[in-house]
Amino acid sequence: MTTQDFLGKENYTIQSTTVSESCPSNIALIKYWGKYENQIPANPSISYTLNHCKTNTTIEFLANEPFSVQTFLSGNEELKFAEKIEKYFKNIAQYLPWILKGKYIIKTENTFPHSSGIASSASGFGAIAKCLMKIDEFFSSKNSDEESLQKASFLARLGSGSACRSLHSGLVVWGESDEVEGSSDLFAVQYPNSEIHDVFKDFNDWVLLIHEGVKSVSSTVGHGLMNTNPYAERRFLEARENFVPMKETLKSGDMNAFIKLVEHEALTLHAMMMMSDPAFILMKTGTLEVINKIWDFRRQTELPLFFTLDAGANVHLLFPNDGSEDKIKTFIEKELLQHTQKNGVVKDVMKW
Repeated sequence: MTTQDFLGKENYTIQSTTVSESCPSNIALIKYWGKYENQIPANPSISYTLNHCKTNTTIEFLANEPFSVQTFLSGNEELKFAEKIEKYFKNIAQYLPWILKGKYIIKTENTFPHSSGIASSASGFGAIAKCLMKIDEFFSSKNSDEESLQKASFLARLGSGSACRSLHSGLVVWGESDEVEGSSDLFAVQYPNSEIHDVFKDFNDWVLLIHEGVKSVSSTVGHGLMNTNPYAERRFLEARENFVPMKETLKSGDMNAFIKLVEHEALTLHAMMMMSDPAFILMKTGTLEVINKIWDFRRQTELPLFFTLDAGANVHLLFPNDGSEDKIKTFIEKELLQHTQKNGVVKDVMKW
């Protein structure tokens, strides 16, 4: 498909309406880091969609008023976010021609704490895109569920790249890959359920809040620094290559291979940051202490506790519900929570 397939219809009967939608966040296993113009990823990625960490959004559309956007996050007006959404709406006007013909009051809240290492931009733009598609269908003939979901993923991507993955449940792929049929740079697709071993369909993701403040370097800046990173092209190629063992591992249920690949991807993401110019480090002392304790625990017990990292200091602890989870949870509470700022942990699951 091309962007032409997502262009909007010109004839609408514009009416005021209010819609609400919810969208979860996601955590990438093979990482997306580096992009081209119009939010095209430099390499494909695959993620788990979370179940509990969501953004709930209501959009009130007041038809035929001068175009403007008001945004409220947990009841507090956010002027900078409103400016960002105004820019986003103008950017996607060719796909939703009615979008600049009214006023918007957007109220949004997250079910997880801000700056927690859970991508609120992914869940936030995912929820907005779902709302926009609901408004679009209110004005015009309804698309099929598949067409509506695909366009919502396409629109979410233009707000925040990883947001396009949050429109699907389970394992989700964004970026064209020879290993995944139907994969695209323009929108995300669900990884084939029949190609996933049952052991990977019921997982925990506990996020340790090592650092709850604002990151020293934003993800947007970090992506941009890949443009001059001397190792960028090799990294993009490696991510593509990693889809081959990932595909084999997901089908076979080889947990040790899965753990090795996921942790390697997490550390590679941060290695790219350290090799940027200027270089930057988002991990904290607590991040490294947790990683070393996880490795020691796994060597001693052979239990499947492992980690991934987003572009920040907080640690996503991954472990399956396979009968070993009680021992793992006890270890986390006794040995790992002490490395967080305020004994902070966000508990989620990846189950479908």
